[in-house]
Amino acid sequence: QSSQDYQFVLALRLATKEINRNTHLLPNITLIFWTLSDKNFDAIVLSDTLISLGKDGEGVPNYTCITKASIIAVLTGPLWSSSSRLGLYFTIAFGSFYSILSDDEQFPYLYQMEPKDTYLASAMVSLMAHFSWNWVGLVVSDDEQGVQFLSDFRGQMKENRVCLAFVNMIPLRMQLYMTRAHIYYEQIMTSSANVVVIYGNVNSTLAESYRWWKYLGIRRIWFSTSQWDNVINQRDFNIDSSLGTFTFSHHHGEISGFKNFIQTLKLSDHSEKITLTSLGWIGFNCSVASNNFKTLKDWSSNTSFESLMWHNFNMAMSDESYNIYNAVYAVAHSLHEMLLYHVDMQPVAGEKLKFQHWQVVWLPLYKIQFINPAGDTVTMNQKEKPHGQYDIFNILCFSQGLRTKVKIGEFSPFFPHGQQLYLSEDMIEWATRSRQLPSSVCSVSCSPGSRKSPQKGKATCCFDCTPCPENEISNQTDMDQCVQCPDDQYANVKQNHCIHKSVMYLAYEDPLGMSLTCMALFLTALAVVMLGVFVKHRDTPIVKANNRTLSYILLLSLIFCFLCSLLFIGHPNTITCVLQQTTFGLAFTVAVSTVLAKTLTVVLAFKVTVPGRRLRGLLVSGAPSYIIPICTLIQLILCGVWMGTSPPFIVIDPQSELEHITIVCNKGSVTVFYCVLGYLGSLALGAFTVAFMARNLPDTFNEAKFLTFSMLVFCSVWVTFLPVYHSTKGKAMVAVEVFSILASSAGLLGCIFAPKCFIILLRSDQNSLQNFRMKTRS
Repeated sequence: QSSQDYQFVLALRLATKEINRNTHLLPNITLIFWTLSDKNFDAIVLSDTLISLGKDGEGVPNYTCITKASIIAVLTGPLWSSSSRLGLYFTIAFGSFYSILSDDEQFPYLYQMEPKDTYLASAMVSLMAHFSWNWVGLVVSDDEQGVQFLSDFRGQMKENRVCLAFVNMIPLRMQLYMTRAHIYYEQIMTSSANVVVIYGNVNSTLAESYRWWKYLGIRRIWFSTSQWDNVINQRDFNIDSSLGTFTFSHHHGEISGFKNFIQTLKLSDHSEKITLTSLGWIGFNCSVASNNFKTLKDWSSNTSFESLMWHNFNMAMSDESYNIYNAVYAVAHSLHEMLLYHVDMQPVAGEKLKFQHWQVVWLPLYKIQFINPAGDTVTMNQKEKPHGQYDIFNILCFSQGLRTKVKIGEFSPFFPHGQQLYLSEDMIEWATRSRQLPSSVCSVSCSPGSRKSPQKGKATCCFDCTPCPENEISNQTDMDQCVQCPDDQYANVKQNHCIHKSVMYLAYEDPLGMSLTCMALFLTALAVVMLGVFVKHRDTPIVKANNRTLSYILLLSLIFCFLCSLLFIGHPNTITCVLQQTTFGLAFTVAVSTVLAKTLTVVLAFKVTVPGRRLRGLLVSGAPSYIIPICTLIQLILCGVWMGTSPPFIVIDPQSELEHITIVCNKGSVTVFYCVLGYLGSLALGAFTVAFMARNLPDTFNEAKFLTFSMLVFCSVWVTFLPVYHSTKGKAMVAVEVFSILASSAGLLGCIFAPKCFIILLRSDQNSLQNFRMKTRS
């Protein structure tokens, strides 16, 4: 006998007492009950409880008397095997739900009070996921109930990323179990899982396994249902045999009168066979030896059950007791409905009202629905029973093996995902003597910045941690895959979050952009100064001898070449992208074609001494000057085709540099761009060739050597530009182009005009025709 068995009886007594006092339910009829013990069916004394109609007294007005009590209902205990032998008796099972018993054809007169454990696995797995326990063991009985729970548990595992370290299917037959007991022990002992779920009948080999493991000191975090409370709360185990215990119970209201009923109930009021020896066992959970039997006999019959409750007997009503309580009320309501149905068939005065148990069954019990004193709606139709809401309890252990059961939370599948579990973690006390959370994992969690790499041949919860690839992040623990940062962001050093890229272009504020701007402005100013010098000294021999008109045009084109470089600096837009290439192409075409015209002028000047009027006519008519508009027109046509077919446009490039978004001008048609460069190159090569042939012509003011050297510098710059330009990206590529423009323009300016300005400003004696004639005579 256990404290749980006596709680069944007390719940039964309370329900019948309340019904018999209720004037609105079964008036003039008294329910009585007695208990039977059958050791062939159950290991505990209280196996089956039978509710019967009884006689409340004869000769009392308005009371119907029954001379002989009739069995109208049977409440079966935790083992359903006994109920299968009850024949046609109206049977209500108050133990765990069994799917096989729900077969109406095989068990037409049997009803189960316990709701189906539809969401039990979901509730357990949710609690495990909350504490990040993803490596658990499962021990179930090898029957239909255990197989169904295993299936439900596996289904919830995938959704919550929980893995099974081992599964022990405990056989029901003791003989078979004994041959495999050592295997089950080795599995649970060698496993790294600290969380173990136990599910099955408490009166089976599964319970024996649990007792044996705890006796051997296996310390685990146990998960089970409230039916296992009596097994868990036995105090003949070491207090350190558990890291923590969680039990799950179907949510139901509290029967407020149960506690008061127990507190006021005396042992003398209890008519069942409760011996002092039995009470000694449930009170102190110890063997009754001969030397303390006398002490037990000294117990007073007026002792209340309350004195036992604090020690071992739970004051809260268990699930089975609650089911018994509701079952008695269900029978009472069924009888009440049957009596109302037969009110028109009431016998004449003095004639006995007789009915059999089948008449109760005749009224379909599954239609019975009522609200019990706790405020809960009770229905006998299994399909309409409220499934899924669970209370979660934590078993706290104290000194001398004392334990108490504390509610720590609830689970309801009717709430949105992520809000189904409610916990009061402050109520949880771990057996480690601290509030530090024990762990139960196969692999240590992968920190942010890494991802899980599955271990071959093992469960998904067993993995290695691999750093994320470049520019990928993981901002949570245990991520399966790293996430690529968006194009406008990049991964930080720890690779646990993305940082927004800064927008980059060749800005005026940058040191490089500022340097190039200053260089361009300085060269522009220098060219303007040289132009002013040439204009001021326009009548001097050195200016007139080299075709001052072409010199003016060349200086103006070089000024535009210097200024066009500024279009490449600053935030690009559509207008600047178009102007960059067209201005660059036209300005340089004018400059190079002017150099070509000056070179041809020098050559023709020396050729006029040769007999023949044609060459002299070309020189006098200014034919070399027509080279500039013709060459510029050709370049203008090329630029027009370029702008008309595929003009330059803005490109936002997030790939070139890891930490920056580069904004550059795309050339549009690359083919036309290289045609423009090729055309400039051909003009420069022609000018260099002509100048090279005229370099040794004798004349004091012959600039052929300067033109040759300037075109050599110009060609060298742009030949170097091509490989360097293609090897750089972003603003560096733009800087290379700007530098090439400035360098080549500065080469023309310095090589052609610097020597002349030196003579004009510092050696004016050499810039005199009289001095030239005197030197010639001498």
